Amino acid sequence: MIRKKILVTGGAGFVGSHLCERLLNEGNEVFCLDNFFTGQKQNIIHLLSNPYFELIRHDVINPFHIEVDEIYNLACPASPVHYQYNPIKTIKTSVMGAINMLGLAKRVNAKILQASTSEVYGNPLIHPQPELYWGNVNPIGERSCYDEGKRAAETLFSDYNKQNNVRIKIVRIFNTYGPRMHPNDGRVVSNFIVQALQNQDITVYGVGQQTRSFQYVDDLVEGMIKMMATEDSFTGPVNIGNPSEFTIVELAEKVIKMTGSKSKIVYQPLPSDDPLMRKPEISIAKKELNWTPNIKLETGLEKTIKFFQTII
Repeated sequence: MIRKKILVTGGAGFVGSHLCERLLNEGNEVFCLDNFFTGQKQNIIHLLSNPYFELIRHDVINPFHIEVDEIYNLACPASPVHYQYNPIKTIKTSVMGAINMLGLAKRVNAKILQASTSEVYGNPLIHPQPELYWGNVNPIGERSCYDEGKRAAETLFSDYNKQNNVRIKIVRIFNTYGPRMHPNDGRVVSNFIVQALQNQDITVYGVGQQTRSFQYVDDLVEGMIKMMATEDSFTGPVNIGNPSEFTIVELAEKVIKMTGSKSKIVYQPLPSDDPLMRKPEISIAKKELNWTPNIKLETGLEKTIKFFQTII
């Protein structure tokens, strides 16, 4: 059996750790690269005993050299709390990280996948959001370091493909949740579960009628692996997300019920640039990847709540 050598940047993060685990289970040799700004050792500690897993502490802002067959570029803080903490560092991670990883892919002729985001659509004027939509993005807002950083990274990937024939893949990830989410990442699912488990007030912004589409992390990992396996001529971008749409209030009520919490819902003003609607159009993923999300919200929430019960 020939093992593929695969580099996962941001591999100790929430999504990265699940991807590393899956790639190892499929018989690959995995190099997990992380600077531990938001990634956590406990996410991958159970993988360290595997002889085909290697952990490397490194920041993608700096060049990196390794011989690999595939690269999954996930390195970037992905929650508003974390990416707004040091916005200059965030955009540098997206842009310089993309340049360094694309340079590596070019040198060693590796196939490379960019973990882009639904944030490239900004506060969308089209609903649901198809890949052809260019977005409605504020270039100088509080979320711009992330939104525009990821948009620039897509540009770099596209240009390295056209100019240097680098074999690229771009996936646009929609709201994802599951075990190993950071308890203080400020994302709505982790926020609500942590608040509910402690019987604290659950904070909803605005009137709670803004919508989100939540996908369980295993569905996302499946979509990324299927995208990496497509023909070189197909580069994306492809939306990977769950089109089942819920209002934020519906999610809060579901979490309260599933945790048996005594929490009350309280309302606070809507943050600036917070998108009112987010829902993926996934016909390209269905056609090109033969992918659709399988895990229902209740099933995924149950697993996520169990995880948070072990750490709170």
